[in-house]
Amino acid sequence: MNRYTINRLIAGVANFLSTALSPLLMPTYGVFLVFWVSVLCLLPYGQRVTHLLVCMGITCIIPLIFLSVLRHFKLVKDIHVDMREQRLIPYLFTALCYGVSAFYLHYWHSPRWFVMFMVGSAITVLVMALINLKWKISAHMAGIGGVIALIYQIHVQGLSAFNLMWLLCITVIMAGLLGSSRMVLKRHDILQVVAGVVVGFLCVSMTMRFFG
Repeated sequence: MNRYTINRLIAGVANFLSTALSPLLMPTYGVFLVFWVSVLCLLPYGQRVTHLLVCMGITCIIPLIFLSVLRHFKLVKDIHVDMREQRLIPYLFTALCYGVSAFYLHYWHSPRWFVMFMVGSAITVLVMALINLKWKISAHMAGIGGVIALIYQIHVQGLSAFNLMWLLCITVIMAGLLGSSRMVLKRHDILQVVAGVVVGFLCVSMTMRFFG
């Protein structure tokens, strides 16, 4: 293969990872992990699927619809919201959706640590919104940083249904690939990538650790 073909292939893989590991999908992945690798895997299958779909609707589908509306009225350039100046309103709305999802989980008597995962995700978005006023950091990396924190806290707090070290290692590797993808696509530099994963990990980990 020539250099042009290789570059296109790399860009294609980077775009695929950026889409598959979108920030809006991270809470859904987190809820899936809670219901399938933690002690909550003992709950009835139908109940787990129902809660997963509701959380996905609140934290992913509704924000996507909101972004589409903003794009229709030309308040954002595209649903990826790559421009820092256009991120504040989508971030605040997304944080609100995460808060609603946390309330939903609390209403159905979910364990406090589970609710705090969603609260930590909302806090992550609010912190990014504040940082975004002056500097653009990676929302993708913040999202996967939160998932890493979730797996880590499930493991260290003895809430796992089995040993999660292998899953934690795989997720960290995926974070590395995602960060590289964001830089390949020239969406962020190395500092913005690192800042994103640190913010996501700390917000979720500390919220689950001290309030869960």
